[in-house]
Amino acid sequence: MAETNKTAVSKKDRVRRFDFKKKPHKPGFLMPVAKNIISFPDLKKRGAVIRKHDMEDIEGKPYILLVNHASLVDLNLMLKATHPYPANNVMTLEGFNTYTEPIMRNLGVLGKRKFVTDINLIRNIRYCLDTLGSVFVLFPETRYSLDGCTSFMPDSLGGLVRTMNHPCVMLKIRGNFVTCPQWNKKNKGIKVEADMFPLVKQEEVKALTADEINERIQEAFEYDDYKWQLDNKVVIDDPNRCDGLHALLYKCPHCGAESRTDSKGCELWCNACGKRWRQNEYGQMEALEGDTEFSHIPDWTKWERECVRKEIEDGTYRFEDDVRVQTLPDCWYFHKHGMGKLIQTPEGTRIECRAYGEDTVVVKAPLDLYSMHIEYDYRGRGDCVDISTADDSYWLYLSKRDAITKLSFATEEIYKLEKSRHEFRRTEKAKKS
Repeated sequence: MAETNKTAVSKKDRVRRFDFKKKPHKPGFLMPVAKNIISFPDLKKRGAVIRKHDMEDIEGKPYILLVNHASLVDLNLMLKATHPYPANNVMTLEGFNTYTEPIMRNLGVLGKRKFVTDINLIRNIRYCLDTLGSVFVLFPETRYSLDGCTSFMPDSLGGLVRTMNHPCVMLKIRGNFVTCPQWNKKNKGIKVEADMFPLVKQEEVKALTADEINERIQEAFEYDDYKWQLDNKVVIDDPNRCDGLHALLYKCPHCGAESRTDSKGCELWCNACGKRWRQNEYGQMEALEGDTEFSHIPDWTKWERECVRKEIEDGTYRFEDDVRVQTLPDCWYFHKHGMGKLIQTPEGTRIECRAYGEDTVVVKAPLDLYSMHIEYDYRGRGDCVDISTADDSYWLYLSKRDAITKLSFATEEIYKLEKSRHEFRRTEKAKKS
């Protein structure tokens, strides 16, 4: 009996974990290969343009570079914008899993779990800036944009910049979403452009408060790739440009049905009421019959989000699904654990499963999870969400069709609503005292 208990305990304990404490180094011999064979040729084919503004006193010195995040082309533009200076950046563990840890370490990349606070990352950012003298690159949205607009970002960025005591620069990219949206991963190869400019200069870092710095960051990160495409008349005439769009536009604005939309070629339709829309070459939606409820895709997703928030506020929101459970404790391979449950209500998010031979429950209170990493048909395995703890990442493959976009919106709205309630209670308490 004692031996059985020992085996049960050690099975989880023996699992290899990623070493987040390991010190990074400047990019190694693989970086010129990545730049000259992959990144720069891709940008040249696209006719990419990077405009630098007021960067003369910053380039060549260590600084924090913030980049909006929509597709892999972001990395190519980042490498071009920082060239020839060394730059370290962060990648989550599934990226290390895809490209292997030795390659990522050689490229100067640091590993991280999504939406989990890690003191080791803070230490290593400081090490890169102060000791290595590198540019440190952050994609603060943490995940790819879902609709070509700004993703939810934490309020802690201003404090991070102030703590590091180095200038902060923005690389604002346009065209990176519409060339390869996450619900349609075919790269359209269109032109991309970016502007690079200081957000906080060295003399301003300590002069500004964390809130003031954060306001600058939030303002700089306001973008809308579909508006950019329309304003600049960027043509995307791929005959299958609409494939997969139903995963994002899961709610029909004509009849209100959810998870009943579908898409193929350049059309989207609702299987419940039959209404159809066409996406034109400038990314806009046009109803084939009747009124066009939302011609601009971000307006459609904004409406979907508002509907989710109303459910949360009136207490009717609940998500529950049977999910295939995999974990990524390290970066080398995913551990399979059979079926489990994913439950989300306004009170928080809960995973119930059997992992490493033990009954496991993971609970995330509303303020513990400000956003959620989702993947549309990840590596052909199905739609999934990734919810991390300090020492593991739970990859949950949903049974329900076209549910992950709403799940993502709900996570953020639950957080924002609870945060506003928390701040209200704190203010009321302060008034009484």
